[in-house]
Amino acid sequence: MHLLHLTPYYAPAYAFGGVVRSVEGMARALARRGHRVTILTTDALSQHERYVGADDETRDGVRVLRAANLFPALRGRYNLSTPATLRALAEALIPQGDVLHCHEFRTVENLIVTRIAAAAGKPMLLSPHGTLAQDTGRSSLKRAWDRLLSPAVARRFDHIIALTEAEQRDVQMLWPQFGRRRIPATFSVIPNGVDPAEYADLPGREAFRERHGLGTGPVCLFIGRLHARKGVGLLLEAFKQIDLPDARLLIVGPDEGQLDALRQQADARTVITGYLGGAERLAAFAAADVLALPAVGEGLPMVVLEGMAAGLPAIVSPGCNLPEVAQYGAGIEVEPDVDQLVEALRRLLSDADERVAMSTAARRLVAKHFTWDGVAAALERCYQQVLDAR
Repeated sequence: MHLLHLTPYYAPAYAFGGVVRSVEGMARALARRGHRVTILTTDALSQHERYVGADDETRDGVRVLRAANLFPALRGRYNLSTPATLRALAEALIPQGDVLHCHEFRTVENLIVTRIAAAAGKPMLLSPHGTLAQDTGRSSLKRAWDRLLSPAVARRFDHIIALTEAEQRDVQMLWPQFGRRRIPATFSVIPNGVDPAEYADLPGREAFRERHGLGTGPVCLFIGRLHARKGVGLLLEAFKQIDLPDARLLIVGPDEGQLDALRQQADARTVITGYLGGAERLAAFAAADVLALPAVGEGLPMVVLEGMAAGLPAIVSPGCNLPEVAQYGAGIEVEPDVDQLVEALRRLLSDADERVAMSTAARRLVAKHFTWDGVAAALERCYQQVLDAR
């Protein structure tokens, strides 16, 4: 089966965003299972930078084609792509494919490519990746987009893949607002995943701790964009109230408006590294003892799955949509509230035996429910069902 994946940005070497790592993981897993996988994307590396590599390359058996953005600055300000050559690439590529799988919903790429795929009679699937809610940033733009552009695009999709049951309910409530199609769209739930072997025995714990002055005490890791929605400010405020002199809070991630405030708020036990990629990012997992993400408006955060695969007990909020963390004893779920975070941090950072038990549970949870091989098998069934319906 030739599978076409459409995503606004794709740069695994950078790979901080969860959508990038999600597309990378499923594409690699599908290629391992014998499928021909092509990713059609743009040259966006981040909100402000271009990818400087080849515009046609193969990574781990997956072909990646990139269209140049005419105005990269629009990505930083409005998260809008301006892919100059995307139409020509899609017109040449789509007739060769069996299925088009789009990632994220309100994109210029979807406006262009889904029209071409519809004219060619190709089945189309959508993974919104938790981006449908209008209250997670750029709300005015999203409302205007939904009034003017979303209905036509939404009606082209045969199938929508939610990350969680909660997201599926939201999608099923939203989709009728975009009008009806001749054959109603269908829905399913397929989560994100990880390759557990990549996190099984991470090196670099002691060297990373020495480089960043983390000492020998317990370390709580936050890894994500430095944005208010991620709850990093609440986490830092809670950590400052923990009376554990040897403990450290390690904050890793690119700035999206909070870095200056965090630096002013931080005490001597807080280490802020900025963006880390590749081996250094993995070493951050190795150096930590607990992972915390008290976020709101998440889909299904990749960083929590990666942390648990690395054996880190997780402190998550309901907004992470991972109730399994508490159900399987792999961590603690709390509201994004300073007092509740204080209690959770104090409990885990002061009890090594509980951390060991939760570490084992976290690895088991990931191996049972959140592997890319399992995700790829579910995607195969989904693709075949859509093809059969066509």
